[in-house]
Amino acid sequence: TAGWASAEERFRDNGDGTVTDLALNLMWSQADNQGNVDWKQAARWVRFTFPDTIAARYDDWRLPTLAELRTLYVDDPAYDGYETDCGQVVRITPAIRLSCGWVWAADTQAITAAVFNFHRGVHYTERMAHHRGHRALAVRSVD
Repeated sequence: TAGWASAEERFRDNGDGTVTDLALNLMWSQADNQGNVDWKQAARWVRFTFPDTIAARYDDWRLPTLAELRTLYVDDPAYDGYETDCGQVVRITPAIRLSCGWVWAADTQAITAAVFNFHRGVHYTERMAHHRGHRALAVRSVD
């Protein structure tokens, strides 16, 4: 993971509700969906709702992989993170604002999906129907 001090160099604000990760050629939404969602709701939000909320129009938004989410975690002792709307302190790059610290990943198996916890910097598997505190964050690959 990149240190938080280099976030301004790594992430470019596109001025349309998105940021581009120049190191990984990914475009991220600058904010999550702002509410509790289960995995299926998260997948629908990134594909159908999020694209209508920003100025830039693309049709290839998706849930991020667990590996992609890990790259946003700031594992630098000098970075305190920030407090989310749900009261949880998260250590994600400051270029992206979460409203709570658990973000669904695209990685699934049967009735479970991966979740990344930006408070602790760990991931785990959760039932797709779970929704309390879980958020959706949209990403797309940049050509």
